[in-house]
Amino acid sequence: MAPVIVLVLALALAFFLYGGDATGGPIQVALILCALLSGLIGMRHGMPAKAVGQGAVDSITTAVGAIFILLSVGALIGTWGMSGTIATLTYYGLQFITPDWFLIAAVLLCAGMALAIGSSWTVAGTFGVALVGIGTALGVPAGLAAGAVISGAYFGDKLSPLSETTNLAPAVAGTDLYSHIRAMMSTTIPSILIALGIYLLLGITGDYAGELDLSTATDAIASVFTVGLVTLLPLVVVIVLALRKASPIIAIMAASLTAGLVAVFWQPDVVKAFVDEPDLATPLVMVKGVWSAMATGFVADTGIEGLDSLVSGGGMVSMLGTVFLILSALAFGGIMQATGQLGRLIRPLHQWATSDRKIMTAAGGTAIGINLIAADQYMAIVLTGSMYKKEFEARRISPQTLSRQIEDTATVTSPLIPWNSCGAYMSATLGVATIAYLPFAFFNWINPILSFIYAALGLRIGHVEDEADYETVPEKIEVYGIGQETEEIEKQI
Repeated sequence: MAPVIVLVLALALAFFLYGGDATGGPIQVALILCALLSGLIGMRHGMPAKAVGQGAVDSITTAVGAIFILLSVGALIGTWGMSGTIATLTYYGLQFITPDWFLIAAVLLCAGMALAIGSSWTVAGTFGVALVGIGTALGVPAGLAAGAVISGAYFGDKLSPLSETTNLAPAVAGTDLYSHIRAMMSTTIPSILIALGIYLLLGITGDYAGELDLSTATDAIASVFTVGLVTLLPLVVVIVLALRKASPIIAIMAASLTAGLVAVFWQPDVVKAFVDEPDLATPLVMVKGVWSAMATGFVADTGIEGLDSLVSGGGMVSMLGTVFLILSALAFGGIMQATGQLGRLIRPLHQWATSDRKIMTAAGGTAIGINLIAADQYMAIVLTGSMYKKEFEARRISPQTLSRQIEDTATVTSPLIPWNSCGAYMSATLGVATIAYLPFAFFNWINPILSFIYAALGLRIGHVEDEADYETVPEKIEVYGIGQETEEIEKQI
C-alpha cells in the first residue's frame, strides 16, 4: 500500500499547491518518486534491480504509438489553425449552431464520427478542437464543451467495431466482437440518453454570453482568413484515411501536411504575418511557416483577442508536457505490476467476490483501480479480463458479460484521470484541464455508475447453457500488437 498511499497524498498536495498547473510537472515528479519507492520495495523483497527497471521500460514501450499520435495531433492543431480549417469550422458553426443546441450537436457529431472511424483520439483532435472553439465563442464554458466532446467521442468509440478497445476487450474475455457490442447496448444506450437529457437541460437553461460578439464574429473570421470548402480539405483527408483504416499517425500527419499546403496557397498573408520576416524570400517564408506551425504551434495576431485565442496553439512542443506525464505514470504502473504489488492490491477485491453480483462489482472496481494506478486503459482491460476470466467461466457467466463490464469501467473512465494516458491526451488536445471537463463528461460518469447499479441489482448478468459457449475463445489474443498464447499471457500476469 505504501506507494499508493504516498501517491494519493502527493497528488492531493500537488493539486492544492498548484491547482490546474499540477499536471505541468509536479504530478510527474510525484509519480517518478512513487515509482522509485515501489521499485525499492520490490528489491527489498528480492527482486533484481534490472527486473524492476525492465518493468518500467516494458510499460512505457506500450505507449510509444500513443506518444507519436499525440505529437502528430500537436502538429495538426498548429497547421489547422494557420490554414483556416478551425476558423472555417467555427465560421459555419456559429451560423448554424445556437447556444441552446450546441451541447447536443457536439455530442452527436463526435459520436457519429467516432462510430465511423473507431477512434476517440482522432475525433477529439479534429472535430473536438473546433467544437471547443465554437463553444467558447458561443459562451459555453470550455470545460462543459470539452465534456460534451469527450462524451460523444467515447460513446461512438465504445460501440465502433473499428475501435481498438472494442476489439481488445472481447478478445481478452473470450467472446466475439459483435456479441460484445450487443451486450454493451444494455448499459451504453441508456447512459448516452441520460447524458443527452442533461446536456439538453443545460443548453436550454444556460445563460451563455460569448467572448466574441456573434454578430461580428463571422465578419472578423472572414476578414482574416479565406473561408471556403477548400479549407475543409484537411478534415476530409483525415476522415477518408481513417475510414480506410490507415494508421492514425499517417492519417493525422497527412491531414497536417494538407493543411500546410492549404495555408500556403489560400492563406499566404496569414503565413507571412505569422513568420514576420519581410527580408526572407516568399517560398522560404511559406516553408518556415508550415514548419513552425507543426513544431511550435501557430500564433495569430489579428488584433481580435477572441479570434486569436481560437486559432492559436498546437505544435509538437505543446505536447511534450503530456508526454512527460504519460511516461511518468506508465513507469509507476509498470513497476507496480512487475513487482507484484498491483496484483497484491487487487487480490482482496477478487477474493471478496463470492457471488455473481459481487464478481461483477469486483471486475468493474478492478478495472477502474488499474486505470488509476497503472494509468493506461489497455493495461486495465488486459489485466482485468485475464484476472476474472476463469472465475466467470466457473460461475458460468457469459464472457460477453465480462467484456461489457470491462468496457463500461476501464474504457470510459480513462479520460477522467489526469495522469492516465487518455486523460493527459484529452487535456492537451482540447486545451482544457482534466479537472475542468471532468464534472461535465456525463456519459463517462453515468456509464460506469449504471454498470455498478446493474451489478448490484443482478441485472443483465448473462449465463451460458453449456461448455460449447466457450468455444469462441480465440487461441491467440492480440495484446499491444503481439500475438501470444492465452495461457502464456495469464501466466505472465
